[in-house]
Amino acid sequence: MLALWMMVASPWAIADDRLYIFTENYPPYNASTTGQNFAHDKEDITGICTDMVKAMMANLDYDYVMKMRAWSRSYDWVQGRENHALFCTARTEERESAFQWVGPLASIKWTLFAAPDSDITLDNLADAKQYQIAGYKGDVMSDYLVSEGFDVTMSVSGEQNPRRLILGQADLWVTDGLVGPLVAKETHDITGLKPVLVFRETPMYLAVSVQTDPAVVADLQRGLDKAHADGEIDRIVSQN
Repeated sequence: MLALWMMVASPWAIADDRLYIFTENYPPYNASTTGQNFAHDKEDITGICTDMVKAMMANLDYDYVMKMRAWSRSYDWVQGRENHALFCTARTEERESAFQWVGPLASIKWTLFAAPDSDITLDNLADAKQYQIAGYKGDVMSDYLVSEGFDVTMSVSGEQNPRRLILGQADLWVTDGLVGPLVAKETHDITGLKPVLVFRETPMYLAVSVQTDPAVVADLQRGLDKAHADGEIDRIVSQN
């Protein structure tokens, strides 16, 4: 059913199937050029991690498609399907056996933000247990806080969470340190969010389904390693 043409000229063209790569709207790491939360073509997807994945794929003769969908939907869809992958996925101990990993690509800083006029201060993560926290479904940071007994209100995406802070519907918002201010500004014209605590940093990877041939995963890693060696990854980072 899946069609990928083997490119004999390339020593890395091993797989016989097209590779399906999914991501989410999570600027500046992944973003839709159309301003929508979805995209059907790789030409309509940009961002730090996206450009890294494209640089990796440019070193390979694989036929692939890239699509942007809601994170929780893509996360569930990729698992159990051969030649499917998802980025940028935080690589954690809890997820280690759920995927095969290609990377690292970039890293995220797990940050708790408060409203601009908030007087909340945190010395450590335990101090946040008294507060209502906004998160979103399937997000590694949100899931971690829930597992640790924090009061987290989940949404399908994080775009409404800055507004929840302003309206007093949540005391804190957990998200990446770069993503939070950018989403707040672009979605709601909210500036001045207060980063009250950075409590963890995690590398992000291309997460490949366990049903995918390990030889394909090895090819992908070699493609990324070549992008590093050629200076492409450094160039992408420096431009963002």
